[in-house]
Amino acid sequence: MTALTLSTAAASGLRADAIVVGVAKGAKGPVVAPGAEAVDKAYDGKLADILQTLGASGAEGEVTKLPAPSGFKAPVVVAVGLGAVPADDETYGAEELRRAAGAVARALAGTKKAAFALPLTDAADAGAVAEGALLGAYSFDAYKENGQSAKGNGKAPLAEVALLGGKPRDKAYKAAIERAVAVSEELNRARDLINTPPNDLNPEAFAAVAQAAAKEHGIKVEVLDEKALTKGGFGGILGVGVGSEAPPRLVKLSYSSSKANKHLAFVGKGITYDSGGISLKPAGHNETMKCDMSGAAAVFAAVVAAARLGLEVNVTGWLALAENMPSGSATRPGDVLRMYSGKTVEVLNTDAEGRLVLADALWKASEEKPDAIVDVATLTGAMVLALGNRTFGVMANDDAFRAAIVDAAEEVGEESWPMPLPEHLRKGMDSPTADIANMGERMGGGLVAGLFLREFVGEGITWAHLDIAGPAFNEAGPFGYTPKGGTGSAVRTLVRLAELTAQGELG
Repeated sequence: MTALTLSTAAASGLRADAIVVGVAKGAKGPVVAPGAEAVDKAYDGKLADILQTLGASGAEGEVTKLPAPSGFKAPVVVAVGLGAVPADDETYGAEELRRAAGAVARALAGTKKAAFALPLTDAADAGAVAEGALLGAYSFDAYKENGQSAKGNGKAPLAEVALLGGKPRDKAYKAAIERAVAVSEELNRARDLINTPPNDLNPEAFAAVAQAAAKEHGIKVEVLDEKALTKGGFGGILGVGVGSEAPPRLVKLSYSSSKANKHLAFVGKGITYDSGGISLKPAGHNETMKCDMSGAAAVFAAVVAAARLGLEVNVTGWLALAENMPSGSATRPGDVLRMYSGKTVEVLNTDAEGRLVLADALWKASEEKPDAIVDVATLTGAMVLALGNRTFGVMANDDAFRAAIVDAAEEVGEESWPMPLPEHLRKGMDSPTADIANMGERMGGGLVAGLFLREFVGEGITWAHLDIAGPAFNEAGPFGYTPKGGTGSAVRTLVRLAELTAQGELG
């Protein structure tokens, strides 16, 4: 993990491999952003002109390198685009800073130390830059020969970041950096899990990772294996996992605060590999299905981050882990499963398996009567068609709670969109054989899945469903602080929900 420090040193005298400055896109060309005044002065106030000559515009994520001015101990200055110049009464937003820091951290792979002289107006800005740098420097190289970076260039991630203009002794700045480190480290751990091949990360292995982290951070953990699941009547989780040689698990992670008066439950879909089961996925749709446990990875990371931050809220995470495989013992289309709640489900499509494992975990979480439940899942291709690859959908049984989640996501830089739960779609899941079918109308399939899950939430409990099928796994090129592969989508939204609940601002 990239090391991070706050520094009051002058840019010219700091021993580093690069000095990073911000540049914005102005009406007549690039504009040097605040924080880089000393660097600009060393170029005789002509840094913007030099950058324009080099073709820089200040567009978001644009990275331009140039030799450092005479007298600087760092050999290189790196200008990163922040996008449009803010209006007169505004400053650069947290997400703009986060993305810029992430883009330049990626560009500096192979560098030992970089000093970031980006605009910092307060502690929140410092936290945003720190988070962007730590997330942008991420690289998954566990399976690369000789530990070469997964970025494909054989370069190790940026090793150290010094934030110039920071205040090392200021409590607010220190807290912002500590938060950024905790959240980023756990989000990157979620990315590692998502990127791990399914032959090395089955339900048992995922449960072992959770147990180790729980022990490290003082979190209570309980793992239900296939025997306990059978005894408890968890027909949904067992029905999905029965076709695999790797049996399913239900993991409960419990973080408790002595000062808490609210309890949140997070439930994550953890299909460590999804072949579709007997309803086999078509060619071209199997290759990335190791990412189908991204919801469980997000829940796991959020609970550990809450513990590391010592939030004054009780948070329980439920990881519903199974591998969905076709075999002679696999659940067939037409089979009926008796769920943990007692409801029966006719399985019309074994590739609609995520809602089955979530249904059991939701009902189990409901038994503890939390103040709210949020489930997270790579649930439907329909949500990707509706919202694209960078935005997750939010459904809920309470409009105010849904709006609060969308607001929290926006605050931390995650794109989301409120989605409805139209009552008329519920009828499509009526079954002549069972209480409900796991499929309904084809159109609006993401909303149908949300309506199915709602059936398994305890009466009177506030609940929301996050369908992260689009943003959970990035198959395109990296951008900002988002790498190719597992992204850690929803981790920061869940952490922010926990913070807001602890502060009494939610629920």
